[in-house]
Amino acid sequence: MSKPNYISTTNACKLCTPLGAAMAFRGVEGAIPFLHGSQGCATYMRRYVISHFREPVDIASSALGEKQAVYGGAPNLKKGMLNVMKKYEPKLIGVATTCLTETIGDDVPRILKEFHDEFGDLPLPEIVEVSTPSYNGTHTDGWHGAVRSLVAQLCTQPCTPDGSVNILPNMVSCEDIRHLKDICSDFGIQATILPDISETLDAPSLEDYVRIPSGGTTVEAIRGMSGAAATVEFGRCLPQETGGTVLEKQFGVPVKRIGLPIGLRESDKFFSTLEDVTGKPMPMRYGLERGRLVDAYVDGHKYVFGKRAIVYGEEDLVAGLCAFLAEIGVKVVLAGTGSRNKGLAKAISEVTSGLSREMPNVAEMPIVREGVDFHDIAEEGESLKPDLLIGHSKGYQYAKAWNIPLIRVGFPIHDRFGGQRILHLGYKGALNLFDNIVNTVLTKKQSDSQIGYGYL
Repeated sequence: MSKPNYISTTNACKLCTPLGAAMAFRGVEGAIPFLHGSQGCATYMRRYVISHFREPVDIASSALGEKQAVYGGAPNLKKGMLNVMKKYEPKLIGVATTCLTETIGDDVPRILKEFHDEFGDLPLPEIVEVSTPSYNGTHTDGWHGAVRSLVAQLCTQPCTPDGSVNILPNMVSCEDIRHLKDICSDFGIQATILPDISETLDAPSLEDYVRIPSGGTTVEAIRGMSGAAATVEFGRCLPQETGGTVLEKQFGVPVKRIGLPIGLRESDKFFSTLEDVTGKPMPMRYGLERGRLVDAYVDGHKYVFGKRAIVYGEEDLVAGLCAFLAEIGVKVVLAGTGSRNKGLAKAISEVTSGLSREMPNVAEMPIVREGVDFHDIAEEGESLKPDLLIGHSKGYQYAKAWNIPLIRVGFPIHDRFGGQRILHLGYKGALNLFDNIVNTVLTKKQSDSQIGYGYL
């Protein structure tokens, strides 16, 4: 039996692995991401991050060329880190490898040990390294790998239990992180959120340029994560080894793994987990938010019930959105991600279970595709006759071709303003998404009508 012809990637539904690592490192106080590879890698990633977050972002590079590709990049890596130390005075340098350095076989841990031996007389910052070849993962793999490395390489000693809670929130927006911080504050929880990009990638305007923006999870807080009462980790499609599992294996900190709290039921699980960990009831404020969300579902279901949607993006975001859409009666006909072997179909089945009895025509499992690009999504999706496309900006051309609205969520959002401030999580985030979807459906109905409607 002959194999099908190979088709190259067309408009990938993923970004490169070290980009995710660089974003995670930016969520640590005083940190500079450092790519061990060519200058073009850093330039490409800066372009993507700046376009979404609308913030100046510095990403250092060892700037390898043809000579280093043959003889190795150790001298460039050492010299580059010295330059970063001189110019930025960082508290931490996050070193992520690239395809080039992984291919030529640079032993980065060994090079960093040599760096410490050679320059140990200098006031060195913390240096954390992570292996992130793009041919072996996506930007979410880079994010999770960087978080795991931060925990494994900085939190190395047991700390006195302090009743705190670690939260590993997955790759969510700055607004999501701010909302999580508010929730923890209202619960009276001393929380370590890693990484915390809420200020470092969405900073206030300042008169003078600051090389490293304030904010982020402190190195001291990361070191103290071993003393927490529990780690709450968002994600149903996570790798086998994560920051949470490292803490559990090394220090016995229990891991409470839940899906991204998007929608009513997944948010219920999150608040229930906080209640279990802290022994405190959910503050009344969030009970009211939950009630407003249920009221909105009742008021708006008639506009969106039965609509058909294609959802794409990061695997855990896709699973969370499928949970939310099943609740509001939107039928997901295709769920796609660029990641491979992450158990997305199982995750979607879990988050939509129980709805089949209540709404049998809505909770039917969608077609689930992993490791796809937009060529694959478009080829399969058009025949499914979707009413909505839900994901980041890279799907716009297909929404335009199919004459359907694109609901922008996740990363990257290049063709709209405020992508870093989209709230996805919790009851409040679900209400934000629901309002957006309902109003998008109403706008489409108005624009398609020859006479228009002034009252719907």
